[in-house]
Amino acid sequence: MGKFNRILEPGIAILIPVIDRIAYVKSLKEAAMEIPSQSAITADNVTLELDGVLYTRVFDAYKASYGVEDAEYAISQLAQTTMRSEIGRLTLDHVLRERAALNTNITEAINEAARDWGVVCLRYEIRDIHAPEGVVGAMHRQVTAERSKRAEILESEGQRQSAINIAEGRKQSVILASEALKSEQINMASGEAEAILVRATATAKGIDAVANSLKDGQEAARGAVGLTVAEKYVEAFGKLAKEGTAIVVPGNMGDMGGMIASAMGMYGKIAEGQAKSMSAGLIRDKNAGGIGDQNVDAAMGKTDEVAKSVLQGFEETRRKR
Repeated sequence: MGKFNRILEPGIAILIPVIDRIAYVKSLKEAAMEIPSQSAITADNVTLELDGVLYTRVFDAYKASYGVEDAEYAISQLAQTTMRSEIGRLTLDHVLRERAALNTNITEAINEAARDWGVVCLRYEIRDIHAPEGVVGAMHRQVTAERSKRAEILESEGQRQSAINIAEGRKQSVILASEALKSEQINMASGEAEAILVRATATAKGIDAVANSLKDGQEAARGAVGLTVAEKYVEAFGKLAKEGTAIVVPGNMGDMGGMIASAMGMYGKIAEGQAKSMSAGLIRDKNAGGIGDQNVDAAMGKTDEVAKSVLQGFEETRRKR
């Protein structure tokens, strides 16, 4: 039976025959230990078949020899029970997703118990995980459905982005078209405004010229204006027959001389009324001195206004032509 004496160090060792005997020989190198396949039930009641590899090393030969009867067998059984315990805490998805964390937890649990045996567990690796065929088929269908879902999502996102790009392009096109139309309308309005201003300036100059002529020419100028009014009167009646199907004409349409005389009479009455107004104003301001001069100028201004109204009628007739 014997009694433990000493641990032989590497090198030459002297033994006494019959008295000394080598009982155990331990290798201090790292060793790989295969863990047999075993069943484990996950937290969601799925039965799995797992096997693994355990890497150990003896750090105390005395404890590895006298602390446990069979260190390898004890560590193998401890690894199996620890694996079942850790698997039971996790669901199937976590077991498949967190194998690294599972290996670390099993290694720590084995080291906590195997420290007294003089053996240290360096690492544990789960080699194979076998799930039931039904579970494997469901997992395959789940993966297929997930892939199909991602493909449909990507396709819909592409269609959505395409629709957004098309709408954005149409929006920009409408905006640019509206801005171009706005610029065109602004340019046209500006051109029309300038044309109106030029025509108004020319008309004003013409009226001023006629008014000055009336002012300077007195009776002769008024006669010329009366003649022009008569011509426009006759010309207007001549156009009525061309522009409409129903016209209203004076009773003496055949008497051209009478029509001219009527037009001259109209102008004469207007001039006579203006003269009477001017005379009445002069009588009221007879004794006003310098104020009388101002009234004379005002009367002349009224005559000029009459002339301007007549010329405005000429301009309107010219535009219609």
